[in-house]
Amino acid sequence: MNFATLSAWITFVAAALLEAGGDATIRHGLRRHRTVFVLGGCLALACYGLLVNSVKWDFSKLMGVYIAIFATVSILLARWFCAKKSRQSLGSASP
Repeated sequence: MNFATLSAWITFVAAALLEAGGDATIRHGLRRHRTVFVLGGCLALACYGLLVNSVKWDFSKLMGVYIAIFATVSILLARWFCAKKSRQSLGSASP
């Protein structure tokens, strides 16, 4: 794998982490009424925008690849972050 290919994959994964993580952080802040999380999520989404617009590729032609990576990262983040909540809610539901 050459450097250009590796940097493209790293860019896609970083963009997906920033986008999904920023959204989740804002959602957490809104639900918990924590302004610092909302601002942190906004910062992550701003970094996402800077990242995808700073590359010299035609991002619209690579959108399908990015969507697949974004979906994978989103699912993994949801499983990782929501796993504790699922176990806690299951434990509290038992008689």
